[in-house]
Amino acid sequence: MKNLLRHLLLLVAAVAVLRAAEPAKADGYENVGFDRLASFNYTPPETETAGPTDQIPERIKALDQKKVAVTGFMLPTKMDKGLVTEFLLVKDAMMCCYGAMPRINEWIVVKMAGGGVKPLMDIPITFEGKLTVGEMFENGYLTGVYLLEGERMTGVKG
Repeated sequence: MKNLLRHLLLLVAAVAVLRAAEPAKADGYENVGFDRLASFNYTPPETETAGPTDQIPERIKALDQKKVAVTGFMLPTKMDKGLVTEFLLVKDAMMCCYGAMPRINEWIVVKMAGGGVKPLMDIPITFEGKLTVGEMFENGYLTGVYLLEGERMTGVKG
């Protein structure tokens, strides 16, 4: 029962984060939510050799190379000296740890500048940086459509 309550609280927090309509921040970073980033259907190509799919709408492509602030849940993929240097920022806490497979536009690959950040999972966190929008391939396979060059962690909600 305790675990169920915890999962429900995480889900409620995730919904609140995603629904929060925040204006652009004074420091020049545009608040961008997963409600916007995941607002279109995308069918991943089998391999890179299939060629570009041009499935990302212009309204999303307009965010390419922009300074953004995005809130989500951290799923560490690379650590150095106890700090997270690369991670997936996912739309929903249930996606990272509990088996729900996210769609390709429901996560952002984040590579932090500097020495990295403290690992904080299961709580919504805001990161700021420069967003790259476009298909990213590794060894011929699609690994994502969003890359954030993380500059700093600015908010922990919870």
